[in-house]
Amino acid sequence: MSSQMRKLAGQTMVYGISTVLVRLLNYLLVPYLTRVMGRAQYGVVSHIYAVIPLVLVILTMGLESGYFRFAGKASDEAEKRRVFATAWGMVSLVSVLFFGVVLFFNGALASGMGYAEHPSYIWMTGAIVALDAITAIPFARLREQAQAGRYVLLRLVSVVVNLVLCFFFYGWLPSLAGRGFLAWMYDPAMGPGYVFAANLAASAVTLLLVLPMCEGVAPRIDRKFARSLLLYSLPLLLSGIAGTANEFIDRQMVLWLTPGGGAYALGQLGVYGAVVKLGVVMTLFTSMYRLAAEPFFLAEFKGDDFRRTNAEAMKYFIVVSIFIFLFIALFRDLFALILGRDFREGVWILPVVLLSNMLSGIVLNLSFWYKQTGATKYAIYVTGTGLLFTVVFNVLLVPTLGYVGAALARLVCESVMVVLSYLLNRKHCPVPYDLKRIGGYALLGAGLYGVGLLCGGATPWLRYLIYLALIVIFAGYAVRRERIDLVGLARSVVRRGR
Repeated sequence: MSSQMRKLAGQTMVYGISTVLVRLLNYLLVPYLTRVMGRAQYGVVSHIYAVIPLVLVILTMGLESGYFRFAGKASDEAEKRRVFATAWGMVSLVSVLFFGVVLFFNGALASGMGYAEHPSYIWMTGAIVALDAITAIPFARLREQAQAGRYVLLRLVSVVVNLVLCFFFYGWLPSLAGRGFLAWMYDPAMGPGYVFAANLAASAVTLLLVLPMCEGVAPRIDRKFARSLLLYSLPLLLSGIAGTANEFIDRQMVLWLTPGGGAYALGQLGVYGAVVKLGVVMTLFTSMYRLAAEPFFLAEFKGDDFRRTNAEAMKYFIVVSIFIFLFIALFRDLFALILGRDFREGVWILPVVLLSNMLSGIVLNLSFWYKQTGATKYAIYVTGTGLLFTVVFNVLLVPTLGYVGAALARLVCESVMVVLSYLLNRKHCPVPYDLKRIGGYALLGAGLYGVGLLCGGATPWLRYLIYLALIVIFAGYAVRRERIDLVGLARSVVRRGR
């Protein structure tokens, strides 16, 4: 493992350890909410939360990557501060205008989304997205400055506030209201609305805490930097819209295309949304890698150095992803216990969800070359093609297979984007990926997973021991094959976490 790769691995682990803690706290809501809510109510949460990432991508306009790119090229700290102020100013302006539109058309939007009786769901969601967008650029600045500690602290506070308020609204408030305390605050008709109220409060607290960390820089648009940022980021915005739709439109398709519609479709969406949550570990690994890799690759490399390091990063990313796949897919019956009993029927599609998430991470790795060279137009080609396949295969599969069809459509979409991204890479910026070794790891992982399936009829304890042995075999082989210095890697994590 090269020194640059140890550096990237160290940064990823610093973000990873802290992000795991934050996500695990947030993940406590899944077993809790799937027990205090019915399928249809949890389907409402899955439905609205599937919309949030898409709107957030639109409001941030790809300016997080743009900020990394131009901050890395800045000649001095003053110029870097102007880039930050401009990116932040543009996002803040668009976010405030967006929330004004949501308030003005709140009733119409609620009716259009099927929540005419609960318009508060819509304005609260609009406020959450606006606040999260406004804080996105300050969070990007913390990443660019390698201030992982502050970044994680803010995320941790946000999650704790959200978690505590959800437990309060659904666990303690009904009891207090029944005894005559805080009765004015409790409305049983709110149902899943209290999830959005808790999230809104957490987003507001995060904004208040992030402002002092901006070191006196205020949102302010410098026309010179604004034009350059937008020219770089606009293709990433269009790509981000398509890419986010690729990841979340399957929830909408389940709701729209499931035969029977209504409460049944919401129930199916609730099951699918809960199973997708079980793939959080794979998504979490991709997220923590992205947090470290974006500023790392967009600021530090040129030419052959970038190609060699990106190739090495891809190999290690796939190795870790296969390890995570084996761990969750083999032990999926244990992970299913996290969910309420009514939500466990769909856990058998979890391997498909995990594989899709792994392919999404490969697409991320394949995207760094055009972000680093400024050829961001290719992002539109990749994600646009993926969105086309997503829509077509959801329309073909969901009416007959339900949420299983949605999971398969996502897998097809991610596979197509991997192939197209790789072909574009070979044509425009050939990175020497070690396909032979990567293929070997993929075959080994598939073989071990197949052995695990053959042992499915064994007694539980014997089966779990076999699963554990299979995972250890893969991990041991990878460590030995790549000559990974685990002690040195641990020291790098400790140094970077200080």
